[in-house]
Amino acid sequence: MESSPPLNALIIDWGGVLTAGLGVSLRAWAEDEGLDFDSYLSVVREWFEPDGGLTDGPNPIHALERGEMSAREFESVFAGALQQYDGRPVNPDGLLNRMFSNFERVPAMYDLIRRAKGHGLRTALLSNSWGDDHYPRAGWDEMFDAVVISGEVGRRKPESEIFWLTCERLGVSPPECVFVDDLEVNVEAAVRLGMVGVRHRSYDETAERLESILGLPLTAAS
Repeated sequence: MESSPPLNALIIDWGGVLTAGLGVSLRAWAEDEGLDFDSYLSVVREWFEPDGGLTDGPNPIHALERGEMSAREFESVFAGALQQYDGRPVNPDGLLNRMFSNFERVPAMYDLIRRAKGHGLRTALLSNSWGDDHYPRAGWDEMFDAVVISGEVGRRKPESEIFWLTCERLGVSPPECVFVDDLEVNVEAAVRLGMVGVRHRSYDETAERLESILGLPLTAAS
């Protein structure tokens, strides 16, 4: 029986993994915006479906994440689909920047990546983008051997092409990779290619899983 190759790379998502949980961040944004959060959830859940529940035109989220729709165009469509508590229209200008201003980084996750890289692992950020202005890229050159942003490469998770592209930029094959994401659909796509998948729910759980999978000390207490 052929043995599996050693694990040489860690590929990690941004929103909801390197930042605090999306639910908390988005609820704070909706409250600041005066939005009906249930309306927001209804819109996003429909648009995240494979066909977006749409019959007349492209799926706005898929198009935005692939870079086929500009952030400004998406903001206009998105604002039109949302509803404020008092029924007033939502201001589309700067809508995404206001949304992502509530995304707080998780320093412990950044430290974990630095430790993984210090142990010799190749590291990559793989993120589906909703525009590019909100990414805090300072320090990424030292943390990551590759940064793959969906809107910059014309592919999005869970499409297999974006995983292959990330592996190519790292110089590894999928079975050499551990992939961390907060969305199950993306983890499942990575596993189908031969990667080891980790569904992120909290720092403590992910750190414990990665230490077990990789056999490396990745936390300050290790």
